[in-house]
Amino acid sequence: MKIKYIWLLACLIGFWACNDIEDFEMTEVEEELPPATPGSADFSNFVALGNSLTAGFADGALFNASQSSSFPNILSQKFELVGGGSFTQPLTNDNFGGLALAGNRLPGFDPRLVFGGAGPVPLESLIGPVTVTTDIALNNPTGPFGNLGVPGAKSFHLLAPGYGNLGNLQLGLANPYFVRMTGSTPDASVLELAVAQSPSFFLLWIGNNDVLGYALSGGDGTNPITPVSGPPGVGFDQTYGALIATLTASGSGGVVANIADVTSIPYFTTVPYNPVPLDAATAAAVNQAYAPYNGGIQAALAALEVTGLFTPEEAAARIISFEEGETNAVVIEDESLTDLGAINPAFDGLPKIRQATAEDLIVLPASNFIGTLADPNNPLSVNGVAIPLADKWVLVPSEQMEIAVATTAFNATISSTANAAGLAFVDANTLLSQLANGGITSGNFTLTSNLVTGGAFSLDGVHPTSRGYALIANEFMKAIDATYGSNFEASGNLVDIGNYPTNYSPTLQ
Repeated sequence: MKIKYIWLLACLIGFWACNDIEDFEMTEVEEELPPATPGSADFSNFVALGNSLTAGFADGALFNASQSSSFPNILSQKFELVGGGSFTQPLTNDNFGGLALAGNRLPGFDPRLVFGGAGPVPLESLIGPVTVTTDIALNNPTGPFGNLGVPGAKSFHLLAPGYGNLGNLQLGLANPYFVRMTGSTPDASVLELAVAQSPSFFLLWIGNNDVLGYALSGGDGTNPITPVSGPPGVGFDQTYGALIATLTASGSGGVVANIADVTSIPYFTTVPYNPVPLDAATAAAVNQAYAPYNGGIQAALAALEVTGLFTPEEAAARIISFEEGETNAVVIEDESLTDLGAINPAFDGLPKIRQATAEDLIVLPASNFIGTLADPNNPLSVNGVAIPLADKWVLVPSEQMEIAVATTAFNATISSTANAAGLAFVDANTLLSQLANGGITSGNFTLTSNLVTGGAFSLDGVHPTSRGYALIANEFMKAIDATYGSNFEASGNLVDIGNYPTNYSPTLQ
């Protein structure tokens, strides 16, 4: 009996002890956060300069909702807590996107992309034709603008006079997005419009397009990489130095960001190199069609190997071979291959083509091109199979190396210039690397660089979603805290990225 009551007493003691612990946990008081403070920064007059990333571009267009979620606009709302003033953006007229000129839609400036169930599709494919109402000749907004992000701008464009002059548009010397911002001073540069506002604090994120333009064109030479060195307005180093020197001349504080590895964005990582499904009969027919080419490669190797100018490794890489299955590699042009005809005229007819490998990056628009017919009347003229993909559809390793070399050089300039000027610095390159390699968790959400499902990148595969822009805004605030002693993070004023959408409905107008 005594043993029984001792056991019961122990249980009761344990029960009350557990209740005491629970009561203690329930009454635990949360730590009170300090009020927001600006540190040594003066946010009373905030101006942001940059390109489409600064403007809030998303889903292949600039539209009202995306601009509202631009990361400079998010920052301005937080700056208001610590003395920040008003922040004006050159808002578009609707949520369709696209630009018009005197009532006519500008070619290449189309409405936004939307999710079509399987992937990105044009808005008009779901809701029918729309009227683009943002007209750069008829209804431009009135500045001055705090957000001077100009989609498409490269570093040297920020110094270019007349870049916002409507009269220069047909000459290819003006940007229609900047035309909307210049107002009564059409020849003023982006930098001049910024300095005219005497900013107390500036943001500069520029240089992405200096390499991205080359990458988006598949490295085909139509949009070259900006030279590293050259006078201001030509070379990146001197241009960037001039921008920072001018923006800081009156003692303004600021924050800058470097250039992310553009080859890691979904535009280059979504389309596989081997998306071609073939049955046995079709594979055999394609191989027969390539037999003369393969024979020519073997003949060239036999004739040229002794010279060392054509190796067995390259010859093997250039042999075209298809098989029954779902994962045949596309055929591509590769300008880095040896020009066999230049070595021996007997092989002049052999094109510089091969099948793609995992080291090649196929651009996102190729998903709608591979498998189409070059000749609608010829079922054998399949693009990517019988017809090699042209240079613009793929970044081969040599082109990726050019991008990497330029990016490294540009980022060294940005980092050193920012450090010398005492500016806050955001490492966007590392940020993108984290998104591409496992993702970044913020609050209840983990963002990755996967198209559609990752949450960080919009449907164009290049620009962030609104949620992605919110993540970027937080990184800028953290950098400002570290340099200027503000406390956006410590005061709990980083934004909840879950309050920002990852996509917009086709019905949003």
